[in-house]
Amino acid sequence: MKTFTLTFFLALITLCVSAQNWKSDPEHSRLGFNIKHMLISEVSGVFKDFEIEVKAAKPDFSDAVIALSAKIGSIDTEVEARDKHLLSEDFFDAAKYPGLQFKSTSLSRIDKNTYSVTGKLTMHNVTKELKMKLVHNGTINNEVTKKRTAGFKVTGTVNRSDFGIGSKFPGKLVGDNVFITVDAELQLQ
Repeated sequence: MKTFTLTFFLALITLCVSAQNWKSDPEHSRLGFNIKHMLISEVSGVFKDFEIEVKAAKPDFSDAVIALSAKIGSIDTEVEARDKHLLSEDFFDAAKYPGLQFKSTSLSRIDKNTYSVTGKLTMHNVTKELKMKLVHNGTINNEVTKKRTAGFKVTGTVNRSDFGIGSKFPGKLVGDNVFITVDAELQLQ
């Protein structure tokens, strides 16, 4: 039993020591969304103030632990009146719930560079499990910053009614499914 405990402890220390910390480059990353409007068109937008942190020991990121946070007040759909409405109690109620957070709980490989990532999304004081697709586009030595840089694309769908957002507005007016796209460049810290 002592041998197992010591081996487990040493493996845990090795993982902690060898895990690398990566952080999003805000100038080259985007947290975007699209949602249907009246079933005939789509409205798109972004959260301008967000951060992604990843811890991974393996170069293919197959052991990655991902955390994302965003400030709701940074929403931008390029229409000021719509942004104000989205920030109001009718939708996000940003004064009461100023942020959203995602923390991965598992990552499973689909193919060489594609993963299914599962985690907990907390938004509007509600936490739900979310599954998304993650593609690792590659890792390079950035000649400008002189830092190791990795590129990712994450896509998935969030059901707004699961989080109590915009409950006064039926799906025929504002779609229930919000399509999420994250384009991220992460730099090794």
